[in-house]
Amino acid sequence: MSTEGQVIICKAAVAWEPNKPLVIEDVDVAPPQAGEVRIKILYTALCHTDAYTWSGKDPEGLFPCVLGHEAAGIVESVGEGVTDVKPGDHVIPCYQAECKECKFCKSGKTNLCGKVRAATGVGVMMTDRKSRFSVKGKPIYHFMGTSTFSQYTVVHDVSVAKIDPQAPLDKVCLLGCGVPTGLGAVWNTAKVESGSIVAVFGLGTVGLAVAEGAKAAGASRIIGIDIDIKKFERAKNFGVTEFINPKDHDKPIQQVIVDLTDGGVDYSFECIGNVSVMRAALECCHKGWGTSVIVGVAASGQEISTRPFQLVTGRVWKGTAFGGFKSRSQVPWLVEKYMKKEIKVDEYITHNQTLFDINKAFELMHDGGCLRVVLDMQT
Repeated sequence: MSTEGQVIICKAAVAWEPNKPLVIEDVDVAPPQAGEVRIKILYTALCHTDAYTWSGKDPEGLFPCVLGHEAAGIVESVGEGVTDVKPGDHVIPCYQAECKECKFCKSGKTNLCGKVRAATGVGVMMTDRKSRFSVKGKPIYHFMGTSTFSQYTVVHDVSVAKIDPQAPLDKVCLLGCGVPTGLGAVWNTAKVESGSIVAVFGLGTVGLAVAEGAKAAGASRIIGIDIDIKKFERAKNFGVTEFINPKDHDKPIQQVIVDLTDGGVDYSFECIGNVSVMRAALECCHKGWGTSVIVGVAASGQEISTRPFQLVTGRVWKGTAFGGFKSRSQVPWLVEKYMKKEIKVDEYITHNQTLFDINKAFELMHDGGCLRVVLDMQT
């Protein structure tokens, strides 16, 4: 029986208020309007960004909402005017849109897109500034333009990447956020060259993806920095060649790294979201050419600082969102690279759960031994 044009009632994890357990609810998901796509979400992974908004620390966080932004599924139906995808297509919803028409998309200088940001930033859809989710008539906000903690979601067509139908959705869902962010920080934002010395601060999923990207780029040394010594052994499999635990040193970590690298690293990446670590990451870079990339998202209101002389003497401070990848154009390319075994994905998945175990899954995520938890949304 076709559900096209009908309201679909399905299960979703609703965040009714900050820091309270997510509640599995029967949610009404309205049909897609013009320029929208309704997707049956088969698998979604948990990311620290979901936890950050859920915690109440995100200034854009709105409640009640359906969180989730790292997922894969199948198009159920499309709204008027949608031509790039059709029912049955395998897709990855992307929080970083790509309309290919706005000032940002046409600039050739960024992967940011301005077309739907005014709506996704306030938890609604662009056409009517309303939500497609409701529980017993009460509207539930969207999150990041994706809301993948629901068995069905509605997204803008500019936020949907059509992928190879042969790709396993329980694996490639990770290509919606963390893995591309790390790889792209190296390949697109920093453009690390062969022979470079690289420092990676924070050895979670994104940090390990940075290490993997640096190894692929031919880095000669990849130094992993983390205060959890248990992470070091695993990081070797992703390309990290040496490890530093800041707790083992009295000197500031930037000085330790400068001393170990004859003046500093060529590239550093902050994958935590800690502003004091961001400073250390910049200051461990080599004078004259060292580049530091901010990948981690700091809490609202936080500010970065360093002495201007650090920049006057040639260091560069950059940031990256979704690793600089253009979502609709390049996520399918990343899926192809995975299918050719040119990038890791499976290795980041440490746990599998179902939607009904989502609160337990978040507890797992905060454990140092966990990288990504993937939820089976239909079981």
